[in-house]
Amino acid sequence: MSMEMRIAPLAARAFMPAYLEILMLVERLHRLLLDVIKDEFERLGIIDINAVQALLLFNIGDNEVTAGELKSRGYYQGSNVSYNLKKLVEMGYMHHQRCEIDRRAVRVRLTAQGREIRDTVTELFLRHAEGLQNREAIDAGTITDMARLLKRVERYWSDQIRYIY
Repeated sequence: MSMEMRIAPLAARAFMPAYLEILMLVERLHRLLLDVIKDEFERLGIIDINAVQALLLFNIGDNEVTAGELKSRGYYQGSNVSYNLKKLVEMGYMHHQRCEIDRRAVRVRLTAQGREIRDTVTELFLRHAEGLQNREAIDAGTITDMARLLKRVERYWSDQIRYIY
């Protein structure tokens, strides 16, 4: 066995605690984000929509999309997005229309009511961005570095799904 073969596992073991901490943080941050949105909506008296649905409206924004496009962008899982899109249409937050080219696909876009929810989430995120900067919790350079590093992890994980069996 070469020296490189013996060193690599040791390096990976040393790397592992920080990697596991990142995994836990990503999961916790997502759950916490949903709680923050939920709390904001409760404070505003918006009780007919949940945080996942509000985030879905935020991510769609001014676009017209299909459920498949949302899934392919990596935002949502299959049944989760279909269920929530159906509920959002039923509640009047989204318009839906069969795609002219592929009649099986349904394109969705926000209604005025959906844009209000999107704007509420946008305002919440703007307050957070301002608060993080004002408290000097994160500066512009640090957040840019964080985004770049998380994109690298995303790319690595995506490659694992696509290319390694």
